[in-house]
Amino acid sequence: MIIRPKQNWFRLLFVWNGSVLRTIIPQLVFVGVVSCLAVFTHGRVFGEKIPLNTAPFTLFGVALAIFLAFRNNASYDRFIEARHLWGNLLIASRALSSQMLCYLPESVDKAERTRLAHTMVAFVYAFKHQLRQTDPMPDLRRLLGDARAESLGHKFYRPVAILHELRGSLAVREGRRVPDTTTWMFDAQLNDMGKTVGGCERLVSTPIPFAYSVLLHRTVYAYCILLPFGLVDSTVLFTPLICVFVSYTLIALEAIANEVAEPFGTAPNALALDAMTRTIERSILELCEREVPAEIEPANPYQLT
Repeated sequence: MIIRPKQNWFRLLFVWNGSVLRTIIPQLVFVGVVSCLAVFTHGRVFGEKIPLNTAPFTLFGVALAIFLAFRNNASYDRFIEARHLWGNLLIASRALSSQMLCYLPESVDKAERTRLAHTMVAFVYAFKHQLRQTDPMPDLRRLLGDARAESLGHKFYRPVAILHELRGSLAVREGRRVPDTTTWMFDAQLNDMGKTVGGCERLVSTPIPFAYSVLLHRTVYAYCILLPFGLVDSTVLFTPLICVFVSYTLIALEAIANEVAEPFGTAPNALALDAMTRTIERSILELCEREVPAEIEPANPYQLT
């Protein structure tokens, strides 16, 4: 995800990094070529004039804009829900860390508290890697050690397995069960963390229905390809410029909706999972009075290329 300070209006016109423009340049070039052909042939295809004017495009454009708005709203709702789930994960992790430090018996030594803290951090990293379908083993080895990390290597749902292990570690201390009130407090936070896992898995496994994406994609491109033939009689030489600009708006909106609809990906407009994971790690380790790693800073926030 691109995180940048607020920029002035002129600089924002030329921002390249984080824009979807780089991904839709081939489509815009294609529309430009079609527009030039429409100008060169005066709106004819195989010698036959295509009987189009601006009136149907005005009506059709309104309907297309409404449909694009629906698609973008649906995508943004998924993005916001994912952000809320990760915000709740941060809250539950901090609360569980604080409760663990304050309510566990004083006989629990510092090394054991550190082990529990690293287990919580390992859960967050395993969760991030599961959502992105990347390899979690380097992070798990760093936090849990080789033996514990290898024991999780064959698991399909590593975050759930780590939560289960953490629940068992917190429920029994020195061969005795922790008091019920303390167990209830721990369980409340562990359940919230489990709900976050389930909520994110639901978003990943339930994408926006494919039929919506196909219909919108076909409609946008049909509109952009036919538009030059409807404008050529009134705009003549300016037809390519106008058509490319209109196409940029419509195709870019579709591209943004596709990126935002997958909030856990690595696209520039997806959630900053790396930074959020590091924030949770820093927060937990600070509560445990351990060395805190550096924050993840955005690279070249003013970069234009």
